[in-house]
This record gives sequence, C-alpha cells and structure tokens, in this order.
Amino acid sequence: MLDQDGAPLADASQDYRLPKNVTPKRYDIHLTPDLKAFTFQGEVNITVAVNEATNEVVLNALELEVDKVSAERGRKSVVAKAELEPAKERAHLRFAEKLSAGEWTLKIAFRGILNDKLHGFYRSQYQDASGKTHVAATTQFESTDARRAFPCWDEPELKASYKVTLVIDENLAAISNGGQESERKLAGGKKEVVFKETIAMSTYLVAFIVGEFDATAPVDAGTPLRIVHVPGKESLTSWAKQIGAFSLKYFADYYGLKYPGDKLDLIAIPDFASGAMENLGAITFRETALLADEKTASRAELERVADVVSHENAHMWFGDLVTMRWWNGIWLNEAFATFMEMLAVHAWKPEWKRWESFSVSRAAAMSIDGLRSTRPIEFTVRSPEDCRAMFDILTYEKGAAVLRMLEQFLGDSVFRDGIRRYLKKHQFNNTETSDLWDALEAASREPVRKMMDSWIFQPGFPIIDAAPSTDGRGLKLSQRRFFYLVEDNDQLWHVPVMVRAKTDKGVSTHKVLLTTKETTVDLPSKLEWALLNEGGHGFYRVHYAPELLAAITKNPAALQPIERFGLVSDTWAATVAGLGPLSEFLKMARLFTSETDINVWRALIGAFAYLDMIASDAERPALAATVREIVGPAAARLGWEPQSGESELVRQLRGTLIGALGTLGDDPDVQKRARDLYARFEDNPDSADRDLMPALVNILAHSGDAARYEEFKKKFKAPRTPQEEQRFLFALANFRDRDLLRKTMEMTLDGQVRTQNSPYLMHSLLLNSTCRYEAWDFARAHWDEMIQKYPDNALPRMCEAVVALLDREDEVKKFFGEHRVRLGGKIIDQHLERLGVAVGFRKREGKNLQATLKG
Repeated sequence: MLDQDGAPLADASQDYRLPKNVTPKRYDIHLTPDLKAFTFQGEVNITVAVNEATNEVVLNALELEVDKVSAERGRKSVVAKAELEPAKERAHLRFAEKLSAGEWTLKIAFRGILNDKLHGFYRSQYQDASGKTHVAATTQFESTDARRAFPCWDEPELKASYKVTLVIDENLAAISNGGQESERKLAGGKKEVVFKETIAMSTYLVAFIVGEFDATAPVDAGTPLRIVHVPGKESLTSWAKQIGAFSLKYFADYYGLKYPGDKLDLIAIPDFASGAMENLGAITFRETALLADEKTASRAELERVADVVSHENAHMWFGDLVTMRWWNGIWLNEAFATFMEMLAVHAWKPEWKRWESFSVSRAAAMSIDGLRSTRPIEFTVRSPEDCRAMFDILTYEKGAAVLRMLEQFLGDSVFRDGIRRYLKKHQFNNTETSDLWDALEAASREPVRKMMDSWIFQPGFPIIDAAPSTDGRGLKLSQRRFFYLVEDNDQLWHVPVMVRAKTDKGVSTHKVLLTTKETTVDLPSKLEWALLNEGGHGFYRVHYAPELLAAITKNPAALQPIERFGLVSDTWAATVAGLGPLSEFLKMARLFTSETDINVWRALIGAFAYLDMIASDAERPALAATVREIVGPAAARLGWEPQSGESELVRQLRGTLIGALGTLGDDPDVQKRARDLYARFEDNPDSADRDLMPALVNILAHSGDAARYEEFKKKFKAPRTPQEEQRFLFALANFRDRDLLRKTMEMTLDGQVRTQNSPYLMHSLLLNSTCRYEAWDFARAHWDEMIQKYPDNALPRMCEAVVALLDREDEVKKFFGEHRVRLGGKIIDQHLERLGVAVGFRKREGKNLQATLKG
C-alpha cells in the first residue's frame, strides 16, 4: 500500500517509530541548568514496563551526551552502554545481560546544551530598561523535541507521569507542569525546587522554565491561575488574567469535566518561536500573545490575546487530557482548540461577533485549499520532520471550519453532548479521529463519520454552482472541486448546504446534504432569489448563475454581514480563478460603499491589496483612485474622531478604512491628517485612539522620510508594551525609500531584531512593492545565514511572500528546487503555486488593468 506521496506506507511510517518491547510509566527528571555556560546536566529515572525480555532498549535522544546508564530492579543492577543514532534521533541502550519481563527503573545520566534555536531546552535572552542582558532557560517540545532535553519515549501514545526537580541559582524562579512541592537551599548559592507529579501525559507537554520571573497573585479559575512574566511587566497582565479565568471555567462547564491539573501558570517568554504552547499547567506564550495594556492596545491586539489564551486553555482537555495516538491526528487537537477558542471568546465578548470574523480565517484557509498542492487535513506522518510540518493553516483554520460546519449541522447541544462522551470515555488516554466521530454519531444518530471522512481525508473543497431550474420553480445545485488553476477532478463531498430562497410566496429555508454531483431543491413557486451558505458556516464557495448573482446583489443590506462577506469572498476567489472577469467584481464592489461591517471591508481591501501586488507603478494611481472611490465614502461617514456609544468594532473599522485610504489609496489629505493626529497623540498619549494608532503608524511609514524612520526605530527599541514593539518594528518594512528599506533588511540578520521576529520582518519586506526584488536578492545572498539563525518553523512562513515576485517566477522556482527548506514540504509548493496563480491573473487582467479600474 502506498501513501499520497507514493511511498510504501507500512515500512516508511514505522521507520522512525520506537519498538514497544519496553514502554515508560513514570519519569523522575533531575536537571541542573547553567545559564552562563548555556549547558545543563541531568539524570532521569524512568520506571518502565519490559514487555518482553531484551538486552537492548531503544528510546529517543538528540543533541545529548549520555554518561551513564543502568537498569535496576530490587537489588539487581545491570549496566549498559549507550549508542546514539542522530539520524533517527534515537539512543540504543545495550545492557550487559537481558532484562527480564516486568517493571524496571532505568537510570540515565546525561548532558546537553541550552540551544538558541527556540526548540528543546533552550535559552531566551532579553534586555531590561537599563540595557542589561538577562538569560532564561525554557522549553518547547512539540512536536518531537523533548528528546533534546532528556532521553525519553518521545511519541504521544507513550504517556507517563512526570516528577521534575530543578537545581538553580537561588535568585531565580522555576516553573514546571505541577505545583511546587518543596524548595531547599543548597551549597554554593543554589536551591533545589521539586514539583508535584503530573497526570499521565505525552512527552511533548512537559515543561520547565528557569529565570528571573515574577508571578501575579493567583486567581480562582476552578484552579489557581497566575500570569508569569519578566520583572516590571505586571501592569500588562490583567487582560490575560480575565480571559484566562473566564475561559478555563467555561471549558470545564462545556466539557463537563474539571480541569485536569493542580494549577495553571500562563508564562510570557521573551523569545518564543510560536504563538503559545499548551504544556499542561505551564502554558508558554510569546509576550505579544499574553501581555497587553488595555488602555493602549488596539481591539485587534486584545482579541489576539483573548484568542490565544482561550485556545491554549481549551487544550488542557482536548490534547492534554485526551491526546491523539500519533501525529497524523494533530489536526484534531489544533482544530478543536481553534473551534473552542471561538466559542469561549464569543461567550466572553459577544459584541465582538467572533464567529463572524472567523469567516476571514476560513477564507484564508480556502486560499490554500484551492491549490493543486494542498493536502488533506489528516494524512500519513512518518518522520519527525513530517510532524513539525503539520502546523499550518489547514490544520488550524480549515479543521476548525469543518468542525463548526458539523456543529451547525448537528445542532450545538447535540455536538456538545458528543464531545462530552468522547472526553469522558478517553480521558488520560490516546485516540484516533474515528473515536470522535463515533461519539458524535452516538449523540446525534447522524452519519457523521461518512460525512466527515469526505472533508478530512481528501484535499480541497467544493464550489457549489447554483442556477434556477428550467421551470423556475426549483434551484439546481451541483458540486465540483474548486481550483485556482484549472484541472479535471471528480471528487465529491457530503456538503451540508444551507439555503435561503425567496419566491412570490415568501422566504423559505432549506437544509440539503448534497452527496451526489447535483440535485434540485424544489420550491413552492417561482424563484426570485436564493442565498447559499446561509449563516456563512459552510466550508465551500458558491458560484451563482448571472441572474441569481444580479438578484442577490441588488440589496446587499438584506443579507447578514457574514453572508455579505461570503458573497464578496466567493466572487473575488472566482475572479482570481478566472471564473469571472475583474470588471464584474469591481462592479459589485462599488455597490458596497455603504457597507458597515468590518469583515466585508477586510474582504474588499484584501482584494485591493492583491491588485496592488500585480499592478505596475504606472497602474497604481488608477488603483489608488478606485480605492478612494469605494472606501472614501464609508470612511467619511465615520470621520476621524470616535463617537459616543460607538461599538468597539466600529472603532476598529475606522482604523481599517483610514489605513487603507492612506496606503493603498495613497490619499495625500489622509496622510497629512494622519501626521497631525499622530503628533497630537504623541503630545497627549492619554488622548490617543488605540484603534486608530496602528493605522496612523502604517500611514506614516508608507509616506515617511528618514527622520520618521529613525523615530520609529527608536520606538521599536524602547517600547512600552509588546504590542508597541511589534507595531513599530513592522512599520520599518513599510517605508518607500529604498535606502531605508536596505537598513531594515540588514536588521533581520545583525542582531537588532529577535530571531523570533526576523523572518516575519523579511516577509513584510518581500511584499513591499518598492523593494520586493531587492529583498529577494538579499534573502538569496544570505540564505545560509538565515537557515542557521532563524527558527525552523518560521522559514516556510517567511517564504510565503514569494507570491509577490511576479517578475521572477522561473528564478524563484529554480531557487527552491535547489534549496530545500526544512519543514517546508508542501508549504513551499503552495507558495510557488500561489505565485503561478498571481502570474496567471496578471496575464488575464494586466493588459487592460487601468481601463478596468476606471470602470
């Protein structure tokens, strides 16, 4: 049997798996990190079950030196020699005699390095306000990096409990998964900190953090919850504490199970490659994803903190308490946590309309899933590298979107009942995806597995063609796979199509499970108009026959905002795919000048940004004029000053519209007003509009000079909050002066920017139309240095920006053919295909772009 890449499935998938003749039950880990030498020493005593007599034990170890190994049982002790196999990230422990079946304790003494690659047991450095450098040691083990910190069975199915002891300098703090059990002073200015034993869990969830950290007083979230941070940042913890406590209680109620740990620390780490990591009881975060000043952070920045905290808290049950058996099932961990974060944040802040804004994330997943080079949500995982490559938009956003679609089809209470069944049955254990479908089928009595298999195990998604039936008394629906680049395909899905139709007898709704190529929905009388994907939760696009599209766009206000978003998003995707001309999209866009929903505007402005990417310098004035024509009236209605009683979303919309006018619209009046208002806010920070400030910074960068550049650079280096640091850092990639942009390029490698941020700064430079080709030349020239310095998981994301290199398509493809990107895999193929899509779009629409824009 072959997998989707044509490799022999059985042999290849087992190549990196550990034998099951010996399995772990309990780890007693004793570590002594040296924050000056960037090393650590350790000893781990592992209680194991020897399932069949053996003189060799195989487990995972990487970048470790093993000094001593023995196995003990009662008074018997058997020594072993350790042989490391770095290529397979293993250690072979060869014993002097056979270990008989039964329980043994392996004792392993080892040494390692605190690396600077943001994985395993690594060092994080930061400077305080006085410029003094501080070092912390922290962990990031998902997916397969616990083996860099201690020898272990580093596979999710091999759960065990963990007892952690850390020997550290007496002035430092230590945190791990369990609450602190004891602390005692040692000689030489050291102390020993012992933590309570954990529940049985997977190695990738183990955590230990050492450094100069402070913690807030605990709050009751059903368990003690604290925010841990570097000194001086307690004022930025309130927001995370609020959503942390709310979401943890919300999930305990939703799941019908109490939180499985004995405490919960949310820990802000200065250097962190991802957004956050769901270590049981000790969740680690980027500072921007946890710490925020409620007075100055924009609503979007506060939403990010709420989302990430809720996402990680959801994992305490879905992922930590119940864990996938192997990495092919990681999508369920992440997709479900994404789904649950939406539920919790929506319950906490219903005025944010979080499910409506999730439609933007759904559309972003569709932009990848419409490619030939997409992948199924769940697919065969063989090597550690395959595991690490799973963490992408398809795992998170597409996975969450299809779960939301299923929840809406089954009903929210039935869906919740199924989730409760699943968690209760499998707590402390491991599962396959099918176990969840079984629980949901038992709760709903619907054919969940058959329906969801069509979404989980095949790539892509359908586009539903909708047209009136011949007699006008029905609605013809047909499905086909959506592609940006034309390809024959006969895939079918079980599509839950929600329809709202208007006839002369009124408006009716219809729920259709489309499992065949086509069907007809019977209507009581002649069809006037029809809307597919009512409520906007379906993971499919809709292509209306011309008369239906004309009917439905006559009065956009009659649609819900999420439905208007779907209409714009689907029409734009069809335009990029060549299913309709750009002129028709722009004609429709001009009907939305009275639009009031921020997500609809995000869809429209996203389309304008794409046009900016394909436009030449000569064509940009016509595009800017179109942006001013469409966006201008909506911005004028809102004005520049917040009004009494405005919602937070309206305030955010103001910033979105003004930001578009000052950049894509290149409006000199808006740019001048932005400079004046920014100066006013600088003179009186308390008067600053937090939702307008990010737009002002972007406008000032877009139109800024060298003096402004140096001002923003200083603000980036001495920020008041993590959000301000990000805001001014990425503004440095938005200037239009080539000399200034060259300085920003140098900053990505000269140590001025954290390695966690440098790849994303380079991403912004590659998208800047002023310098994109020079930035590409810079990246190629410094490629080896970037590979060495940047986190492995960030390089593929940086490379996403090659979609803008339309004039260098052949060169870009050749480069990546010769330079393999670690963890890139299909992600790089997707970037290259998206570049091809953009080139094809420009070939179709570029010749007459100015005339098309002018309408």
